[in-house]
Amino acid sequence: MNELFAKAPIKQVYFKLAFPVVLGMITTMVYNLADTMFVAKTGDANLVAAVTISTPLINFLIAFSDILGLGGSSVISRLFGEKKYEEAMRVSSFSIYAGIITSFILTAILFVFEKQILWLFGARASTYADAAEFYRVLAIGAVFIMCSLIPQNLLRTEGLALEAMIGSISGTVVAIILDPVFLFVLKMGATGVATANIIGFIVTDSVLFYYMIKRAKFINAKVKFMKVKSHLFNEVIAIGIPSSVNQFANTFGMALLNSTLAAYGAKEVAAMGITQKIYSIVILAIVGFTFGSQPLIGFNYGAKNWQRLKEVLRFDIFVQVVYAVVSALILIVFAHQIVGLFMNDSLIINSGSYMLLATLITTPLAGIIMVYTTVFQSIGNAWGALIMSLARQGIVYLLAMIVLQRFFGLHGIVWAQAASDVITFTIGYVIFSKSLNLKAKIMKEQNNN
Repeated sequence: MNELFAKAPIKQVYFKLAFPVVLGMITTMVYNLADTMFVAKTGDANLVAAVTISTPLINFLIAFSDILGLGGSSVISRLFGEKKYEEAMRVSSFSIYAGIITSFILTAILFVFEKQILWLFGARASTYADAAEFYRVLAIGAVFIMCSLIPQNLLRTEGLALEAMIGSISGTVVAIILDPVFLFVLKMGATGVATANIIGFIVTDSVLFYYMIKRAKFINAKVKFMKVKSHLFNEVIAIGIPSSVNQFANTFGMALLNSTLAAYGAKEVAAMGITQKIYSIVILAIVGFTFGSQPLIGFNYGAKNWQRLKEVLRFDIFVQVVYAVVSALILIVFAHQIVGLFMNDSLIINSGSYMLLATLITTPLAGIIMVYTTVFQSIGNAWGALIMSLARQGIVYLLAMIVLQRFFGLHGIVWAQAASDVITFTIGYVIFSKSLNLKAKIMKEQNNN
């Protein structure tokens, strides 16, 4: 592991860690599209609406998983760099068992407040029965959902990104196969869709725990290691909460966008919905590169290998910007044709193409924002990570939308994301410059030598 993170060529180790994460995320996106397609094929509008209404529950559980998965992986990466292997083992075991205990608590809460939560999600008389079926299965399977996400992040800290990807893809493939079986053969409706999801997560859990036992040297789920020192507990939670907040902020941003656009008509909402689907393809890859690079950043920060850390960050930003520019240019050039694949309506195609331009134009900045956020998580700068999580899709986005809509109406709403990206990038650059002065650290290191 030390050979990989500390000495292997940066390009080699970067892509070894990042590509499996990107592929895993793309597979998840394919499943989400397939899942939507299978449910839509039933022709039952209430079922489609019910599944759509209850799906945010998975994002809710992912948000809690991020506290322990991303928080734990950040702390473990630094501990590996500091060669504190027993403490890293304890953090990994703690993260897994804390996730299991948290999932049981959440299951109880979800059942106690089922009506209130479903109503908040948008369930009404016509959709409540189907939504409740889907919701209850997910609530029961909360432990499997959370246990499929936490180990993925932890395994990558040992360089086992390929194994984490295999676990993720295995469960996704099983869920894709089972979806139509439960829907069209067994006629299980919403219960069938949710059950396919949970079985997929169980498969992922099984594969990940197998690799944890067989391949990992330090990542473990041994009960004797589950107790951690208070300062490590505090670090995991402090770094994990901003990651969780980021999930909630993304959900908030989408809800805010849709509700604000509703005043301009259903076609504008539909156009933005298509835009967001296309945009998510670009963003998922950016997030994949981000998650993949995190263990490398954390390890070299913990090892105080400042020159290598500088080179890692330079290459990370280079990859993010090049990918963002190339993908954005292709999508902008062929915007009309791509949007037209979703709906053959001239107004939606024109609006969607315009929205795609406005959304994609600052994608390179979004990539750098992700790098900054990862750095703050990796070096233990909890406040920096929290500010970045709240900014882009949260507070800054809200303020940008309010101000721009007031002056420019619909155009202001469309360009609010770009404005938010510019402002968040500026905030991130300032925090990055102050919290990680690599130039000074490298000079000090050279003077000591």
